Amino acid sequence: MGEELEIIEAVVRVNDRQRWRMVEKIVGAMKGNVSGKTIAVLGLSFKPETDDMRDAPSIEIVQSLVSRGARVRAYDPAAMSKAQKLMPDVTFCGNAYETMEGADALVIVTEWNQFRMLDLERVKGLLRAPVVIDLRNVYEPEPMRAAGFEYTCVGRVSG
Repeated sequence: MGEELEIIEAVVRVNDRQRWRMVEKIVGAMKGNVSGKTIAVLGLSFKPETDDMRDAPSIEIVQSLVSRGARVRAYDPAAMSKAQKLMPDVTFCGNAYETMEGADALVIVTEWNQFRMLDLERVKGLLRAPVVIDLRNVYEPEPMRAAGFEYTCVGRVSG
């Protein structure tokens, strides 16, 4: 109708900026460099309990990590077949724990319930370093630190 949709355009800009902030959180947790590092990514779908990849933050986050030289291993309970078409440079794994084997860090992108119940001792044993970047605040900072993780979360004190 010829009218500008300033509020909607502002929301889109903020959402796009948030995705880049998440990438910067990951890079920061990796001491400023992801090149040559293996990053385990859990959750690829736009939201849990779906295989919807439309506008999923994981797409831009993963692409940015790969473009910075990271190797990405990923798992999602429902969106694997759709994600494989969108992320050709990613190694897709059969479950969450396989994704973490030998990774330098774990990033939680979509808050699937099964990711809330990970065996944290097993996670620590699978990762090269106990680095967890929780973009969905699945875990609480204090218990994660007490369990020996370098824990980064969003919008709250993480250490």
